[in-house]
Amino acid sequence: MKFDKPVTGGPCWTELGTDDVEAAKRFYAELFGWRPETDPRSEAGGYTVAHLGDAAVAALTPLYQESQPVAWNVSFAVTDADAAARKVTEAGGTVLVGPMEVLDVGRFTVALDPAGAAFQLWQARAFPGAGLFNAPGSLGWVELLTRAPERAEAFYTTVFGWSVNASEHYTQWGLDGADFGGMVTMDDKFPPEVPPHWLPYFAVEDVDATTATATAAGGTVLMEPTSVPDGPRIAVLRDPQGAAFGVYLATGTRGTEAPE
Repeated sequence: MKFDKPVTGGPCWTELGTDDVEAAKRFYAELFGWRPETDPRSEAGGYTVAHLGDAAVAALTPLYQESQPVAWNVSFAVTDADAAARKVTEAGGTVLVGPMEVLDVGRFTVALDPAGAAFQLWQARAFPGAGLFNAPGSLGWVELLTRAPERAEAFYTTVFGWSVNASEHYTQWGLDGADFGGMVTMDDKFPPEVPPHWLPYFAVEDVDATTATATAAGGTVLMEPTSVPDGPRIAVLRDPQGAAFGVYLATGTRGTEAPE
């Protein structure tokens, strides 16, 4: 990711919805060194923020609706959640939740793109988003997996004004020339029951060691550690409750490379 703080239109936060927050706390603390802090207020609903040092890097939350899957979710920063929600529907997407106030920290929306991939809109107030990007244990890339890449390109460029940098093998999303994510077309290697989704990638110091730690802690490997040509070493993992996420080798140049 080429920026190191939340930028309007770009990914600003990621949160895990899980059916076992306590188990998730233990797993990700062991994997990334996160220090989880659960908001004690009843109205916060068990919302837990993970920290590295003093920086907030991600959240772990209970499942708030019966239909909500165990999954990582990606939030994109907007200046006006209501206007952004209207853009979503006008471009063929669906608003599932909100826009709604979240205590004093911001305004929040959950939406689906036209192919059904869930994402979130975040209008910051007291909380701008992650306080650290690209460093080990923090968010550094987001990737859309979809069976409708042309529809996705038309949708996200309309809603967020993203640039598209497409090569033969991979499409990258950007803002003002700064790439922050990519898109993978889901082919026959993906079981039909796997829905389109956004996948966060976290930086790590050693992809192979992190993969071994994840499996020892009860996780599984969806994609074995792989070195991308002209890119980083990456892997895709699944936590013990079933949420998928990616990891990539944090290097001095990884912030400008995509996990293609």
